[in-house]
Amino acid sequence: MKFFKSRLLFILLSLFVASPSYAKIYYSKQEAMQLAFGEGAEVEMLSLFPKADQVKRIEALARVKLDSPLFTFYVGKKAGEILGYAAIETRNVRTKPETLLVVLTAQGKLSQVQTLAFHEPPEYQPPARWYAQLFNLPLDELSFRAGVQGISGATLSTRAGLDSVRKVLAIYQIIVAEQP
Repeated sequence: MKFFKSRLLFILLSLFVASPSYAKIYYSKQEAMQLAFGEGAEVEMLSLFPKADQVKRIEALARVKLDSPLFTFYVGKKAGEILGYAAIETRNVRTKPETLLVVLTAQGKLSQVQTLAFHEPPEYQPPARWYAQLFNLPLDELSFRAGVQGISGATLSTRAGLDSVRKVLAIYQIIVAEQP
């Protein structure tokens, strides 16, 4: 009887201590830059510090608050020609983060969204085909109320992904595109 009680106690404690680990890292930063710009591309960092009026415009356009006064684009170049811009965006979905690579063409159009890391349960992760619907939509239509279809059971992760994409596009439009 004593053996049974100690075994039962061990099993119960094991269940409480053991927690499922969902963290999945798909690509490193170096691999992400290859995904964004291809092999052999030069990648430069473009650090942006939006002014107060730019922050207000970005937040209004993106419908999301900027969480930092610094934003970094990675600029891909080949033979001196700009191939595009990439941003690595991390947001909490429910309680754990997802990290996305958001890639824009040299003209500032969304061309790619890749999941670099996802720490929530895998069933909450939007598939690549869901992100593909965002590619030809203007910024003001990147909304569940406009042209974007949601995913049942993955509402928070799709909302976090949309917020990241809108933020990157808004920063490009307000800061990069308006530079002389």
